[in-house]
Amino acid sequence: MLAKLTGWLLLGIVRLLTGAQARWYGCPPKAEQRIYFANHQSHADLVMIWAALPEELRSITRPIAARDYWANTPVKRWITTEVFNAVYVERAAAAPAAAVAPESVQAEPAPQPAAVASPAERIEPSMEPLLPATPPIAEAVNELQGELDLPPPPPPPPAPIAPPPSVAEPAPPAEPAAPVSDPLAPLVEALRSGDSIIIFPEGTRGHTGEPQKFKSGLYTLATMFPDVVLVPAWIDNVQRVMPKGEIVPVPILCSVTFGAPLRVEDGEERRPFLDRARAAVIALRDV
Repeated sequence: MLAKLTGWLLLGIVRLLTGAQARWYGCPPKAEQRIYFANHQSHADLVMIWAALPEELRSITRPIAARDYWANTPVKRWITTEVFNAVYVERAAAAPAAAVAPESVQAEPAPQPAAVASPAERIEPSMEPLLPATPPIAEAVNELQGELDLPPPPPPPPAPIAPPPSVAEPAPPAEPAAPVSDPLAPLVEALRSGDSIIIFPEGTRGHTGEPQKFKSGLYTLATMFPDVVLVPAWIDNVQRVMPKGEIVPVPILCSVTFGAPLRVEDGEERRPFLDRARAAVIALRDV
């Protein structure tokens, strides 16, 4: 209930500040699964195009929201989650940097101190009487064997065979680094669940008056979901309401123009389709 009341409050504020005029130039508003793709000039684009949709389409359409901006405070996170039902995306996937081991420098061995000659040990004379020398045991056995004609003694047992030197087992290979998460995964999940989505194929906000080159995400989604209708849209004047780097909105009349649907033609490559989709968005600027 609180989310619904907040949504109506935000809708009233947006329409009061911008007018939020929706112009359906190439297609009528229809409750079917769609991918709305538009130019991107301000953080307010998300709110603007959401407010321009009729109520029956807002409930089934989910705008994408940059997680690093729209989820960095509890208030914005609650609004984008509970009111807009937004899909969070990561604008830059941080790849783990490989740790570069410094080159090992072979340290020179420390010079050993010169050996100090120890004084000669003094041998103390022994006072014990000298014992008579005894012949070795082996010689005594040989003499006794010759006298008694005994059989030769058995040979000594062979020396135990030393076990082979243990070979150190090779270390297990290092586990590969975890792959960087797919930034399109949340959008794919939303489309598979039957929702419509609002995306900005530039990937970042522009400031030149024309959209930047579209990134490949739109083409990937269009080929994965060929039955989803692709609707271009041009958001006008919203960059003046909340320019890049500003946080206080300025009242000014804005509009959203929706164009004729597109589709990926048979055999159409990625870049020609993206250029055609970008041209369709730019063409709505002068309608």
